[in-house]
Amino acid sequence: MKHTLLFFISLLFFGTYLGKAQEEKETIAKDSIIKNNKYGLRLGLDLARPIRSLVDKDFSGFEIMADFRITHRFYIAAEFGNDKDDQIEENLVSSTKGTYAKLGVDFNAYNNWVGMDNAIYAGLRYGFSTFNQDLQGYTIYTGDTTFPGTIVYDPISYSGLNAHWIEFIFGVKTEVFNNLFLSINLQLKNKFYEEVPENFNNLYIPGFNKTNDYGNFGVGFGYGVSYLIPIYKK
Repeated sequence: MKHTLLFFISLLFFGTYLGKAQEEKETIAKDSIIKNNKYGLRLGLDLARPIRSLVDKDFSGFEIMADFRITHRFYIAAEFGNDKDDQIEENLVSSTKGTYAKLGVDFNAYNNWVGMDNAIYAGLRYGFSTFNQDLQGYTIYTGDTTFPGTIVYDPISYSGLNAHWIEFIFGVKTEVFNNLFLSINLQLKNKFYEEVPENFNNLYIPGFNKTNDYGNFGVGFGYGVSYLIPIYKK
């Protein structure tokens, strides 16, 4: 709940910033008929994962982001990352580690004035992950509430697992300095395939995040910093 509230507060801040920037440049834009849009490769890092790695001893990860402008409003986009997550529950102890990639397109719905490269965007991704699951300990069910079972540490490794999902992404990117951008996004995921270990479930999938017993849906969010390498203008 705290993460969701923080996301919407941040999104409101970014939206307000973009609105003010557009108002300030409106007069200039009305008098200009010259289009000078920058096309190029934008590379960046997701900041949410390193921050979480610092405050959560059971998690570590990083993500590289990239997009390339192909038309006035459309971008080819991709994310590549690595996650390690430890699940310490009342009845089991396990760990997940693996890599992931997400490939797709973004559509910028924001109507920039001349000289601006901000974005309020929606995107679609195909995501896939390869990972290992390590079941380190588990509780044997006894059926006796007076003498509950104790955790048995008998490590079992499941390697070469994979999962695939479709992801919808909504976000804001704003240029804070020349070619330097800050971004925030919300991700809605729908898993359509996963390789499930024998006698065990995938509690966490790198790139998809935590799974649940209620369906194949998941959520995520990110903060990012990126730099645009201009290649040409038109």
